[in-house]
Amino acid sequence: MNFSIVLAYAFGLMLLYLIGMLLVIPIKIIIKLIINGILGGVILLLVNLIGGLFGLSIVINPLNALVAGFLGVPGVILLFILQAIL
Repeated sequence: MNFSIVLAYAFGLMLLYLIGMLLVIPIKIIIKLIINGILGGVILLLVNLIGGLFGLSIVINPLNALVAGFLGVPGVILLFILQAIL
């Protein structure tokens, strides 16, 4: 076989690997955001169920859902702090 053909195959495999990695990295970020969103929503629900006994509740609206979804547990804590301040 010719050396240029082997070099072309090696370059093609490296290019395919790089394109694959570029597609996998955003999927990991999206999966992490989905997991944070589910965890944030569950925590908001639990806070409203349990906190209702103590007089603590957070209204679930689209803005609060986005904050809890993107930030997860720290987002719920942020919502409590903002509710206490405002």
